[in-house]
Amino acid sequence: MYVTTTISIMLVLFLVGVVTMVSLFAHRIIDQVQHLTLTVELVQDVDSLQVERCGVVLSAAPYCHDFRYISCEEALQEHIRSLGEDPSDFLGFNPLLPSYELHLNSAYATADSIAMIEEQLLKLPYVNQVLYQKDLLEFLEHNVSRVTLVLLGLAVILLLIAYVLIINTIRLHVYSRRFLINTMRLVGATPWVIKRPFVARSLRMGLVASLLALVLLSGMVYYVQYSMNIVLMTVTGTNIAIIACVVIFTGEMLTLIGSLVAVNRYIRMDSERMYAI
Repeated sequence: MYVTTTISIMLVLFLVGVVTMVSLFAHRIIDQVQHLTLTVELVQDVDSLQVERCGVVLSAAPYCHDFRYISCEEALQEHIRSLGEDPSDFLGFNPLLPSYELHLNSAYATADSIAMIEEQLLKLPYVNQVLYQKDLLEFLEHNVSRVTLVLLGLAVILLLIAYVLIINTIRLHVYSRRFLINTMRLVGATPWVIKRPFVARSLRMGLVASLLALVLLSGMVYYVQYSMNIVLMTVTGTNIAIIACVVIFTGEMLTLIGSLVAVNRYIRMDSERMYAI
């Protein structure tokens, strides 16, 4: 019975680990959105005074985290490094415009806020256009919240399944020893003395199931990322520690709560009632 229950709990905790991993992936996407870069492109004939004035406007703006000025020459060199060709060779002039790379504060990294910022910047006579990944921002903003709610609902369902599974298994084990529990209670054993062996065994079961779930999750990540070349998440020490802590903590808490609930029922039960169930 305990082997079957341990395997079942392991599968539930494996799904909890997958949910945690997907949540970390979604958090990384949100973090990238919050560090979105806006390119404030200036007009062709902008002078040094206007460039300096634009820098003053950006430095005083509450939405600006930091910014960097890119001259026409710097933009041309970056274009050559990225694409390997020089457009000035066949055009006869440098077609790239000077610009500012602007990083936003996280509170302003929303579609509505960026649209407002774009409108304000375009009112400046020396700003040609504001460039950013508008479609990607709107897609993530509309879907990340939905994905988060789905993951939260899935995690709650999995925890309820694991809780019911654990408490039913422990209840069957305690049921078979209900007369021993009653005898211990009659001779003066404290509730914790009665609970301790059941709780200890349940915690060991939760720990074994958690470790097996982590092994299974590691195998899945290794196969998907290194055999199928599909990057699920950035494998870092922090991410590994978070997933391991969530899986182990969930397994231990579920087994602890389940064992306490199951044992408490028979500790409080009258001796005459034990013969009736």
